[in-house]
Amino acid sequence: MFGLSYLDISAGLGLCATALLTFNFLLGMMLSTGYKRSTYWQKIPGGLKKINIDDLHNQTAYVALVFVMLHPLFLILDHGNKFSVVDVFFPLHAPTQNYIVLLGSLSMYALIIVIITTQKVIKQKISFRTWKNIHLLSYGTALLFIFHGLLMDPLLKNRPTDWLDAEKFLSEACLLVLLSAGIIRYKYYLKNKIANKRTLQ
Repeated sequence: MFGLSYLDISAGLGLCATALLTFNFLLGMMLSTGYKRSTYWQKIPGGLKKINIDDLHNQTAYVALVFVMLHPLFLILDHGNKFSVVDVFFPLHAPTQNYIVLLGSLSMYALIIVIITTQKVIKQKISFRTWKNIHLLSYGTALLFIFHGLLMDPLLKNRPTDWLDAEKFLSEACLLVLLSAGIIRYKYYLKNKIANKRTLQ
């Protein structure tokens, strides 16, 4: 396909999934805050304010799941690497870098669980606290997938990570964005916690 091998396509899908999961994380962080009261939100063009962030958050999660599922599928189709369906879903005996493959598998399972429990039918049957605790898995999902991408040899030859490689640079950038966003979100939490204490006094 356009000179690309199945292994190349698998790697490309993995990068797309990494970027989407990172973007989805940022949207989720926005939704967990009073972003509409932010001065930054007030300054953006009116057309962008009409975007339903909640819907966009859900849609990007679905698309990311498709990429995450297709990523190992093309890996299996590449017969040269000897990966089987079992190796993808239970990678402890994968032909190469089994523990690194496991990070990707765990992120896939976590994403599936988060999406299933977000469905209205399921969400209505569990408490908000239970749903919230499960949904917090999404914070780890993107990180797992990023570390999977950073440590995995794209040629499956057990080579050490080339931190200056262009593909790794995308994962490194996503990791930096996630860590920065996490710090900002935690500071927002602390600020609100202090404000609530003052209100109760």
